[in-house]
Amino acid sequence: MKVSALAAAAAVGTALLLGGCVDEYAYGPPVGYASVDYVGYYDGYYGPYDYGFWAPSGYFYYSDRNGRFHRDVGGHFSHTAGQGFHAISGRARGSHGHH
Repeated sequence: MKVSALAAAAAVGTALLLGGCVDEYAYGPPVGYASVDYVGYYDGYYGPYDYGFWAPSGYFYYSDRNGRFHRDVGGHFSHTAGQGFHAISGRARGSHGHH
């Protein structure tokens, strides 16, 4: 019985840890970031995107055709110019109430 209790505790712990991996900005910018202008540079890696925003974490979130946001984890959006990057600017659209 000790083994199954240990396995159950490990499963619960894993579920709690993975629950924190959910992307909190998948549906839009946090409150206070709506209608905020952004500037930066993009290398075109993901193809066209509708709009985006710089999150408090420093990551850039870009939207797909369905309005869902994705975090740039590959460094394809930047605050500084670099070879192969072009200037971007825009305005983050309304927040969906996520903090």
